[in-house]
Amino acid sequence: MLRLPFRTRVWRGAAGEFNGSGTGSSMDFQDHRAYSPGDDPRHINWNAYARTGQYSMKLFREEIRPVVDLILDASPSMFFTPEKEKRTHELLAFLTDSSLAAGASVRVYAVHGDAHLAIDPPSLRANRWQADILKLTPSIPSAPPEVHRLPLRSLALRVLLSDLLFPTDPNPIFRALSQKQGTPIIFAPFLESEASPAWSGNYEFIDAELKTQHPHRIEPATLRRYNEAYTAHFNLWKEAALRHQAPMARIPCEPALLPALYLYALPIKALETTK
Repeated sequence: MLRLPFRTRVWRGAAGEFNGSGTGSSMDFQDHRAYSPGDDPRHINWNAYARTGQYSMKLFREEIRPVVDLILDASPSMFFTPEKEKRTHELLAFLTDSSLAAGASVRVYAVHGDAHLAIDPPSLRANRWQADILKLTPSIPSAPPEVHRLPLRSLALRVLLSDLLFPTDPNPIFRALSQKQGTPIIFAPFLESEASPAWSGNYEFIDAELKTQHPHRIEPATLRRYNEAYTAHFNLWKEAALRHQAPMARIPCEPALLPALYLYALPIKALETTK
């Protein structure tokens, strides 16, 4: 029902079902041109030759396979609660399977700071990938994902699946995702309890990346500062996404996946319908 926005791009690459940037051998007629020696005789317009005595070639719309580089932020905050872990699993499976079903060439990478590994798409269905990413050992566990280290392909849709909960300027990440004519798209799962917490009193907070505990007393002024900082952080990401013309879909973890995608990803064209 839903997939990445393949129809919004003109592709170049291996044979498939989406519009290419040139001519090819599909069944959709596009134009004529004069015959040149070496042209495939199967595409000669014999009806036109019978009328004019001149050879001309039928040109057809080129059909190619889209290219998707899917990047999973493998930092522990993506799996910190059962709800967020489930939503991360769902989004990763949806983005991979729907792209494969559309005939796309898909590569999946897990990134944690300066460490990364490639994930074989079939291993996602076997659910072996999470054990693999636990082996990632970044130099700084709380560092943002260094996507510039990945061997990303030219002209690909570059899909970053991340909660974006790391302090950094988002523009270098968008620039890395845009290199070699890439098209960035971001899916950011979030918990309502982190976006609009109702904290009051004494709490023992746990750093998701470092696994350290920090006692705090939350007063109304403290909660207000948190909410202001949280809003400002994601406003920076929204501004950078607009600057780089990249859809950024923040997907809540609490509702069912499909309604959440229809409500938060489809309207901003991070996804399209399959028909």
